[in-house]
Amino acid sequence: MVEWTESERAIIQDIFSRINYETVGPAALSRCLVVYPWTRRYFGNFGNLYNADAIMTNPKVAAHGTIILHGLDRALKNMDNIKETYAELSVLHSEKLHVDPDNFRLLADCITIVLASQMGKEFTTDMQAAFQKFMSVVVSALGRQYH
Repeated sequence: MVEWTESERAIIQDIFSRINYETVGPAALSRCLVVYPWTRRYFGNFGNLYNADAIMTNPKVAAHGTIILHGLDRALKNMDNIKETYAELSVLHSEKLHVDPDNFRLLADCITIVLASQMGKEFTTDMQAAFQKFMSVVVSALGRQYH
């Protein structure tokens, strides 16, 4: 079980209160698909993903990016039990979708980068540390079924 300080909890809540889900989610997923092209194989039904422009303007990518980011709300509401919260999603991604679990880490990094670029100087080192801790717990929970 992960131990959260009151400061970390407050910082994570603050970050999520500032997020524009419809901007950050699509930007993060698009970045992941562009920077790590092998991750595109899981999105074959999304249409044209052949170059950065196609990915950045793809409405299915944007919609799924928003869904992913809203999915983090479940972890936010259950910070003391993130692994159980994502148990079903872990099974789905492992057994049905066969997603490489390292892709969760890549996407988490892209979400962090997009947040940092949008928040600028307001994204302090303490914020980054708390957010990356939060995302590492989410990544671990999503990869739980693989272990």
